Amino acid sequence: MSKEKVIYGAVPSGAGGQRLPFSPAIRAGDFVFISGQVAMNDKGEIEYGGIEAQTRQTFRNVERVLGLAGCSLQDVVKVTVWLDDTRDFWTFNRVYQEYFPENPPTRSCVQASMMVDCKVEIEVVAYKPL
Repeated sequence: MSKEKVIYGAVPSGAGGQRLPFSPAIRAGDFVFISGQVAMNDKGEIEYGGIEAQTRQTFRNVERVLGLAGCSLQDVVKVTVWLDDTRDFWTFNRVYQEYFPENPPTRSCVQASMMVDCKVEIEVVAYKPL
């Protein structure tokens, strides 16, 4: 099975435009693995606001990277979520359900103490046969 890096030009590369030390997306056969996305806006800054605003920005970034690989949220089969504060879970979950209203993918959601300036990080795995 071949492994192909997905071109990453539509989403900020990092604070101050610095190069990321990982691949934002890799296609391996029929699967596309999207690295964890945070609420970084087009200026390379973390979106101002609470968990709701940051979740929406994070999903915009997930959708952009998926799009670069020819995928959409409908192709997502697995989601992993890290929350800075477990008290944000119910608000996060309400927003999350807007993005997967039917047939939601499998999901893990954990609290992460290593979050820096953001409240949520989301990575996904999509299945899109070539």
